[in-house]
Amino acid sequence: MNIKILTVIPVLLFTTSVFSQKKETKENITQPSKSVAQSRLVLNIDSAVVTKNEILIRGQKVYYTATAGTIPVWDQDGSPIAGVFYTYYERADITDRSSRPLVISFNGGPGTPSVWMEIGYTGPRILKVDDEGYPVQPYGMKDNPHSILDIADIVYIDPVNTGFSRAVDKDIPGTKFFGVNADIKYLAEWISTFISRYKRWASPKFLIGESYGTTRVSGLALELQNSHWIYLNGVILVSPTDLGIERGEVMDAALLLPYYAATAWYHKVLSPDLQQKDLTAMLPEVESFTINEYLPALAKGSALPADNRKEIATKVAHYSSLSEQVVLDNNLRISTNFFWKELLRTKGFTVGRLDSRYLGIDKKNAGERPDYNAELNSWLHSFTPAINMYIRNELNYKTDLQYNMFGNVYPWDNTNNHTAENLRQAMAENPNLHLLVQSGYYDGACDYFNAKFNLWQMDPAGKLKDRMTWEGYRSGHMMYLRKEDLATSNQHLRNFILKSIPKPGIGAKY
Repeated sequence: MNIKILTVIPVLLFTTSVFSQKKETKENITQPSKSVAQSRLVLNIDSAVVTKNEILIRGQKVYYTATAGTIPVWDQDGSPIAGVFYTYYERADITDRSSRPLVISFNGGPGTPSVWMEIGYTGPRILKVDDEGYPVQPYGMKDNPHSILDIADIVYIDPVNTGFSRAVDKDIPGTKFFGVNADIKYLAEWISTFISRYKRWASPKFLIGESYGTTRVSGLALELQNSHWIYLNGVILVSPTDLGIERGEVMDAALLLPYYAATAWYHKVLSPDLQQKDLTAMLPEVESFTINEYLPALAKGSALPADNRKEIATKVAHYSSLSEQVVLDNNLRISTNFFWKELLRTKGFTVGRLDSRYLGIDKKNAGERPDYNAELNSWLHSFTPAINMYIRNELNYKTDLQYNMFGNVYPWDNTNNHTAENLRQAMAENPNLHLLVQSGYYDGACDYFNAKFNLWQMDPAGKLKDRMTWEGYRSGHMMYLRKEDLATSNQHLRNFILKSIPKPGIGAKY
């Protein structure tokens, strides 16, 4: 692949102080000067480097430009307080972008950059992994033949302290950025600036977020609409969180069972009557039991008669592949940590949290939880070299700053999280706004059944359900790492985006 520099805006991407040297004598041993002790790397808060490239997407040649840079965040007085790093991909052969969709992309954490979806899912260049998403060496990048860049431009945004994004000064309070609502507020302002700079006001606009990014974009939908008069066509939630919808201990425990069943099915440890069924043929039975029997039984607590308790334990054991005694000993409630440790304990393995297809090896079989997250270590193994190689070498963005795969954003203020209601309100106010949810069946952190539950509770009257779509995939949190799901999930995005754009001249009304 040949990358050509189209434009380079000459900016200083990092600064360090320099010091004058003194001659070393027996009486005067050189010490670092004050300027060295105080030197630090500082990201230029307003910068851009543009490259151009081409790619085959679904057999069609697509020419595009990639902009890697920063745009400032300002406080209420108009003073810059941070620089937010982004990468922006535009199809180059489009002259009129008034009908060209713009997809605004975030990941989660809340302390992670948009690296995961940029070089794993929707971007034109993705990291090299095997067909199931495991790391391969030598590290590197390859073209993504399924990227949505053929039908939409995409900007990937790294919130403050993730990727290369930084506050301008260590004395800027973290409360400006690190909290559910602070995060939504400053990023909405940044998005408004971006849209103005790149002249995208006329474009159909979409938000996509993964994991905590789903909390972020759900809140942004209403904030953009109410505070910046930016009306969206679609919101896409990839592996969504609870979106601030309260469950309570009973609901939390019950809703996990379908995920447990899916994971047990994948590892082929269910009883033959369940194992012989296909995954999506087996799960409705578990879902029905969860809502109609398991949840009411847990709600009764100690009031549940002994014979009913045993009956429920037998069924939970049947669907989870754990022993009936283990279920009883845990008062019918199986925590995720215990499940990840227990499911394959006799085989000497743990299973992954974010993707339970992944196996781990603990120091000892005993214990209540795994020693580490097998899947996350695997992903960091493959993503970290790739993103550094890509941004620094292919996109030609030069800085000595560390690219934060996980940045310090704590303490994070989780109070007043009403993001599900924010999204519902935005959809109610905007008839053009549609919602797509994508879940992996083997995701134990943001499980697929809780994602369905979000939709039921977000719209309890069912008034918006004709604009809500849920899709499931046979992988985990980052379903797109599996080759088959990379193709399918991108096609679902493509279909959703095109479907959510109204025909010219059609009014936004009920």
